[in-house]
Amino acid sequence: MCNDVFRIVLAEHQLLTSPPILGELERVLLDKLRIPADRIDEIVAFVAEHAQLVAPEHPADWPEGDPSDRWIVASALAGSADVLISGDKELVDSSRGRSVRVLTPRAFWELLRKGD
Repeated sequence: MCNDVFRIVLAEHQLLTSPPILGELERVLLDKLRIPADRIDEIVAFVAEHAQLVAPEHPADWPEGDPSDRWIVASALAGSADVLISGDKELVDSSRGRSVRVLTPRAFWELLRKGD
């Protein structure tokens, strides 16, 4: 499903990224998915090439947990994003009532299917 969400975002929406997001992408691909470094370089370059690059000046004041998530949120705010897609449960939960909706890939997929 994540592949389908990514394809739809590329085809029908504006993908935003930032240096902190690209760094997080690289970390997750290496540490969690154990993708070889040369493939990671290709993936990060592809995302950077197909996205609008934003540069947050300072971290957001939320969420409370992982400090790197504050830069992710700051990136979404700097780009005036309508939605931030993340599988990070803490980030999703902390976004309730905030100016940026943080949705899981599945929740974003369902939102698209409903047409909202």
